[in-house]
Amino acid sequence: MIGRIALVASLVFAPSVLAPAGARAQDVPGIEICTVEKTMERRTSCLQSNVDFLQKTITKLSADHQQKLEAARAQIEGLKATVAGLQKTVDDLQAAQKKAAEDLKKKADAPPAKDGSPPVKDGGK
Repeated sequence: MIGRIALVASLVFAPSVLAPAGARAQDVPGIEICTVEKTMERRTSCLQSNVDFLQKTITKLSADHQQKLEAARAQIEGLKATVAGLQKTVDDLQAAQKKAAEDLKKKADAPPAKDGSPPVKDGGK
C-alpha cells in the first residue's frame, strides 16, 4: 500500500520537478542587478529596464498620494463646515443664556406689582 502511494506521488509531482526552472519562473518587474551582464547591450537594456520600473513606481505612488491628499482635503473641508455650524450653535446658546440672565435681573430689580388689594396697615385696631 505504501509503495502505491509513493508511486502515485512520484507520478503526480515528477513533471513539476523535471521541468526546467526557466519554464516555471515568470518575469516579475523589479530592480535587477545589471553588473552580472557581460555585454554592454544587455547591461544597457538591464539598466533601462530598472529605470522604466522606477519611473512607473514613482508615477503610481505619486497618483496614490495625490488621491489620499485630495480625500484628506475633502475631509478637512467637511470638518471645517461642521465646526462652523457648532460654533454658530454655541453662539446662539450663549446669546439665549445671556438674554435669560438679563430677564431675571430685570424681574429682580423691578418693584413688586400691585394686585389691586388694599395695603395692610400695621397696628391699626
